Amino acid sequence: MREPVLSIEGLRFGYSPEALLYEDFSLTLHVGEVISVVGPSGSGKTTLFELITGSLKPLGGTLTCKAFSQIFQDPYTSFHPTYTLFEQMAEVADTQEHERLCDALGLSPVLLHRKPHELSGGQLQRASIIRALLMKPKLLLADEPTSALDNLIQLEVMQLLMGLLDDIGILLITHDETLASWCSDSIIRLKS
Repeated sequence: MREPVLSIEGLRFGYSPEALLYEDFSLTLHVGEVISVVGPSGSGKTTLFELITGSLKPLGGTLTCKAFSQIFQDPYTSFHPTYTLFEQMAEVADTQEHERLCDALGLSPVLLHRKPHELSGGQLQRASIIRALLMKPKLLLADEPTSALDNLIQLEVMQLLMGLLDDIGILLITHDETLASWCSDSIIRLKS
């Protein structure tokens, strides 16, 4: 039996009690699984991640998860502008494997010693993925992790993430139905 890394039972949440985004929502994610959450803007995809991370409190239900890390959709807002990327990674994780991960993602390790504004969006997103993986999560919350990357790098990033499934479970937010179909064990479709 594979280890559950995320369990949600009977989740209720809305920004007002009259307009619930989630009512009696449940899911279980295990090590080795990818579940994708797809839906239009405003359907509650990012809200779900905020509930999982504890940034928002549910109105009802239970939510438990193992150690997690997060890949954010906008890498520019996920790093502090005045510190180097490496300094920020070293604050939250053991950085011993950073060179191996840089190599796997086609990113020069030298770039990690720069500040966020000195990298392109694609380089910064790869750095964000490296930081998340260095944290050794059991649950990886990936919010549009490849949207800032070109097609070739998108494929390499997703292949790298799929190669980690012996140790983690991935909850993926994406607008890309093709990507979701390719990599997911199951897909949750949210409506606006």
